[in-house]
Amino acid sequence: MSPEWQDSLVSWFEDWAAHVHWLSLITIPIFTGVIGWLINWSGLYMLFSPLTFKGFRVPGLRELTRVLPHKLQEVPGFAQGGLGWQGIIPARAAKMGSIAVDKAIAKLGTPSDFYQQLGPSEIATHIVETFRPEVPELVDQIMMREHPRLWRDLPQAVKDAIAVRVQAQLPSIVHKVTDDIGIHIDQLLDPKLMVIDHFRKNPALVVRIFRDFGQRELNLMVAFGFIFGFLLGIPVALVDQTFHVWWLLPVLGVVVGWVTNLLGMWLIFEPAEPRRILGIKVQGLFPRRQEQAAEVYADIIATDVITLERIGDFLLDGPRGDATRKLLINALMPAVDKAAGPYRGAVRIALGSERFDRISTSVANEAADRTLVPFRDPGFSRHQADKIRDLVARRTKELPPGDFVDMMRSAIKEDEWMLYAHGAIMGLAGGFLHLLIFPT
Repeated sequence: MSPEWQDSLVSWFEDWAAHVHWLSLITIPIFTGVIGWLINWSGLYMLFSPLTFKGFRVPGLRELTRVLPHKLQEVPGFAQGGLGWQGIIPARAAKMGSIAVDKAIAKLGTPSDFYQQLGPSEIATHIVETFRPEVPELVDQIMMREHPRLWRDLPQAVKDAIAVRVQAQLPSIVHKVTDDIGIHIDQLLDPKLMVIDHFRKNPALVVRIFRDFGQRELNLMVAFGFIFGFLLGIPVALVDQTFHVWWLLPVLGVVVGWVTNLLGMWLIFEPAEPRRILGIKVQGLFPRRQEQAAEVYADIIATDVITLERIGDFLLDGPRGDATRKLLINALMPAVDKAAGPYRGAVRIALGSERFDRISTSVANEAADRTLVPFRDPGFSRHQADKIRDLVARRTKELPPGDFVDMMRSAIKEDEWMLYAHGAIMGLAGGFLHLLIFPT
């Protein structure tokens, strides 16, 4: 560099230094660091809280929302005509359930895989043990309803013999029931509907999925908010003290706030696959801990989402409950014939074919409602959960890191702009606050 250029540069620097407001210059990076910390801390609050919408209704807002841009229509509460807030993740709980199935659970196993993992033979044995003591009462109720005189006239020994025959036939009948469920489970059980419905009713569970295995990373993101804000504040301070334009600091605050949240999200999720940058291994905080996360995720899925108890509820009371009940009735219909044994012909003649068939149908209908009740036994469900936990953990660990990140991020990706906008607004407010405290 020529002496003239050196003199010119020194002269410019001296002139610049003479007009610097040093307190303002020094405090801007500290200020942007604190604002960056607040942005990420409050951003996490916005992500998870509150679990339900908190706010108030505004007349006409619902109608106005319909003509707003699609992005604004997605702001929690707007579509319902409310002004307030609900955590982004709880508000998108059902959506996350859908994505979790598409991105991960569907790849973890088919309905048949999950059902077989639960052990149909053990389920059948448990049903028999639970149902067997109820057989005498069930037979007595049905016979008293369908043919009270005949049933009253029968000797007690004969009644007991019929109940014993039904109990003796029970294991083979129930095993056929559980086998038939296994054969048709893909038509009877829809994990996607089951998961979506459960997540929608339990938004706290979705929050827990993030919190349980990601709290350390989320706390780190908040801490990095200060570092990002401080580092971004250094060029902001230099630019501000170079041009001395009052509105420049608030405008640059918008940029700092937006970029701070952007970097925070990148830190958590990107890159999904390990990369070498300047010889340093770089990977997102969440995908880096996929092994540990798989164990936590599997525990939540096995304990709260895909459980024997919830499968039983879905099979009987879900949208395909009629199909399940029909399958059970078809499997149970032969029970009366088998109970009558060698006396079947005589009993059919004595009662009449129509009444005999009606008794068979009644037995099947009554038994169908009781057969899957043991599915809902919380203790047995917890015992079987270990098998689902092992399956989900193993398959989650095998997921490509990109699919694992998609499972966690896709539900909120469309709404990340709200976090960035929140950061920009806070950056703008921080810029004005600095001007107020340190006027130049």
